[in-house]
Amino acid sequence: MSSPVEKKCDKHEPFYLSSCPRRKTSAEIIQEARRSLRTVSTQRPFTPRNDKRQLFGQASSRSSEGRPPSTFSLYAHNFEEPDSRPGSGKRLSPLEHKPRLPLPPDDDLDSLAAFLKPPADPLQLRRMGGTWTRPLKSGPLVGLPPKKQPEEVIKSQAAKMCRPSSFGDRNPPLSERSQTAGLSKGEIIPHRPSSERFPTGMSCLDRAGTSVKLEAGAQGATELGRGEFPDELKESVFWETRVTPLLQELESVPQGKDVADSVDHLCSVCERLHLVLEEGDLLGRRCKRRAALLRTLFQLIDMGSDRLNLQLAKLILALSVSRNNLLNICKLIFKISRSENNDSLFQNNSITDSLLSVLHSEDVLSVGEAVLYCMGTFKFLSGNRSLLSQLVSKGCVHTLLQLTGRLTQSAAPGHAHFTVSGHILVQLTATLRNLADLPESRPEFLSSRGLPELCVVLQQHSSDKDICTNIARIFSKLSTYNECCTTLANIPGCYGLFLELLRRHQKKQDLVVRIVFTLGNLTAKNNDAREQLWAEDGALDTLLGLFLSYHQMDTAPSASGTPWTPQGPAGTAEGQLQGHRQPSDVEDVLIKLIRVFANLSISPTVGSALASNSQCVELLLKVLEHKAIDNCEELVINAAAAINNLSFYPEESSEVRAKELPIAHLMLKLLLSSNMDGMLEATRVFGNLSQSKVVRDFMLKHKVHQFVVTLLDSKNPDVCFSACGVLINLTIDKDKRAALREEGAFQKLLDCLRDFGPGDWQLASLVCQTLWNSSEDGAALCFKEQETALLLRLLTLYLDEELVQQWTMNEDVREVHQACWEMEFFPVAQRLRNRIHSQMSLLETLDTPP
Repeated sequence: MSSPVEKKCDKHEPFYLSSCPRRKTSAEIIQEARRSLRTVSTQRPFTPRNDKRQLFGQASSRSSEGRPPSTFSLYAHNFEEPDSRPGSGKRLSPLEHKPRLPLPPDDDLDSLAAFLKPPADPLQLRRMGGTWTRPLKSGPLVGLPPKKQPEEVIKSQAAKMCRPSSFGDRNPPLSERSQTAGLSKGEIIPHRPSSERFPTGMSCLDRAGTSVKLEAGAQGATELGRGEFPDELKESVFWETRVTPLLQELESVPQGKDVADSVDHLCSVCERLHLVLEEGDLLGRRCKRRAALLRTLFQLIDMGSDRLNLQLAKLILALSVSRNNLLNICKLIFKISRSENNDSLFQNNSITDSLLSVLHSEDVLSVGEAVLYCMGTFKFLSGNRSLLSQLVSKGCVHTLLQLTGRLTQSAAPGHAHFTVSGHILVQLTATLRNLADLPESRPEFLSSRGLPELCVVLQQHSSDKDICTNIARIFSKLSTYNECCTTLANIPGCYGLFLELLRRHQKKQDLVVRIVFTLGNLTAKNNDAREQLWAEDGALDTLLGLFLSYHQMDTAPSASGTPWTPQGPAGTAEGQLQGHRQPSDVEDVLIKLIRVFANLSISPTVGSALASNSQCVELLLKVLEHKAIDNCEELVINAAAAINNLSFYPEESSEVRAKELPIAHLMLKLLLSSNMDGMLEATRVFGNLSQSKVVRDFMLKHKVHQFVVTLLDSKNPDVCFSACGVLINLTIDKDKRAALREEGAFQKLLDCLRDFGPGDWQLASLVCQTLWNSSEDGAALCFKEQETALLLRLLTLYLDEELVQQWTMNEDVREVHQACWEMEFFPVAQRLRNRIHSQMSLLETLDTPP
């Protein structure tokens, strides 16, 4: 019902609810939206919680033979020790000639001369405070005994250098004594570069022979004379003094009943070991003894403690394992996360940071299976509300959206890893589906090109029902927010993509209902979205085909849908006790789909076309015929709302106008129900259809006017507004005015004007228009004396502009409130007051004797 058109005063024509609006002010636009064309809201489709944590659930469209398993066994022997060696690309064949002397690295050419030069001059050594009893001669080295293993030599040298001495000041500095002391016959110890420092945590001698403790992390550790340890020796000493004791604690695992009691201790040791390795810069693949370290950690996995295994996994990942070991560690974490009882182990634990680092692998598809189980873990953890905020705060949404883009770029359809990429995306999109529940995640979806990337995934994997369903769930959640709706609506080709998915997966209800729900959100507030969707090739055929298919499933004799439990009060036990039957899966699709038609019809272009489409109107009427509002409330009300919007368009080709009497019968059934929402929707439809004389006669014949007058007693201004919309058309006919007078309609109209006028000038204007039509027979015939006096007092009061401005204290609505008073109420009220004064003056003249 659009703004009533004001007629010229000299013609004294009645007011009609015209379908040709005059859009002059914002108030009139608001008025139109309120009075007739309305968007329809509905609940978001409910996603049932899956109690079983599986990589691919039972509802997955994937064959069980072609997908990775969710259950498996892992033991220490599944891990590979060769992976613990630093990777060097290719394995080189051993050289035939084996040098007897340890040589410096190839890239350390500057130290080569120092490495092989003869000992310093004895006089120079004496100046440094040392003694030299038997200097070695320079020359070729022959007759050397077999060289010790490097590790043994380093241990021996470290022990000798750090051995406490009781000779006090008589001992020469260690930098000089090392040239001769502790040497076997023929052994040579290279001169130490002067830039090296002692490893931290060692106890060694200073120049005076005093034992000096070098603490961990101390800046500027004490130097041994002018020389220091090489890198290998520094690492070896750090290993022996700091790491080895911890490894020995891990290796001394008690057997039997005491194993469970030692888990706490082993977890503590693992944490300390992690800190020590980090302190010594031995994490990653830099540690020379990484193989022995990993071997010890792998053996502890067989203890079977989830808590300990999680600590081990975090440490092993920090050592940058690869290939099969990386896969098995991700599997181990995945296995732990399958139990909800273990969720507490992941809280405030940096293991999630370690897993996020796995997702940053440069070539993610080369470790695709490991990434798959890593994503499976995130999917399980994101199902826990207490862990959800933690994941968002760690940047999980941003990381996953970046990973989505890398997968779509590196594994397009036809790529060798396309299947693996699809498996990963199932877990990834399921995780994003859970993360989308939090309001804090929305900025990431908007700022990281998240929504466009997800559309690309839909294009590449449009035949994958699992991926499409997960993304549809993401869109159904995010599209309930205006900013996300705007972003999604502006993605090129998104409407065509959604329509293609509806055609491809028409029978997959959980996918269809969410895409249709998203389309309903996009078309709710954006007229451009309505017209863009309508302009897509095959849009109407797709939507109507879907409507017909699900209506046939709903009306089939064997049709039986799974009960749907919505979120909120409607799905509570209290609602069930009140007898509210929840919609089936098929009915839920129809509810969302009819909402799309109702929203589309707000656009004049689309609305006129839909009103003229016989199949569309017929399907809506069939829903109203076959469904009772007591059992299918939302479905029936949505269908009535769509009929109401389509009845707004008066074109001669309109199928609604052609079927106005059958529609009137269906609306009467709603009006007679005890459902207030159904009565209100039926009243709105009668407000448009009552422009037809045939419908007005039908209403009087079936006493519809009595129900409408009763609605004026409602304390709800919207209900009174809809009732006035019907009465304004009924008062056009003289016989209808008399029937309304008998029902006491005019007194109730005055009550509405008095109660709602100052706060709702739109409703006050509509009441005055109804009273204008009612006064065609003369105020004395239409109104009682008391009614006339009350009407004049109210009109005089409401036409006082200064007084009206004082009533509106809210600055936010003052402008609109004032516009409604000026454009809608004032002209009609002033004309009505003038007419009453004129008729009263005429009566006084006739009653005065000549």
